[in-house]
Amino acid sequence: MKLKVQVKPNSKISKVVAKGDMFVVYVKSPPVEGKANDEMLELLSEHLGVPKSRMKIVSGKRSRNKIVSIRTT
Repeated sequence: MKLKVQVKPNSKISKVVAKGDMFVVYVKSPPVEGKANDEMLELLSEHLGVPKSRMKIVSGKRSRNKIVSIRTT
C-alpha cells in the first residue's frame, strides 16, 4: 500500500490530518538530518496502527511531499 504524505516541519503541535487522498503530518522537528522524517513515520504509524518497521519512504526524502510504502505482510 502506498500513501501520499505532506510534511509540515517546525509546527507547534504534532498531529496527523487526513485530507482527501493524502495525509498532512505536522511535526515539531526541524527538517535537519532526517529528524522530521523520523517523527513523521512515528506519528503516521501510531495514527494508522501499523508498526514503524513496516513503513518506508519510497519517494521525497528531501521534499515536503512524500510517498510512504506500507508492507502488509
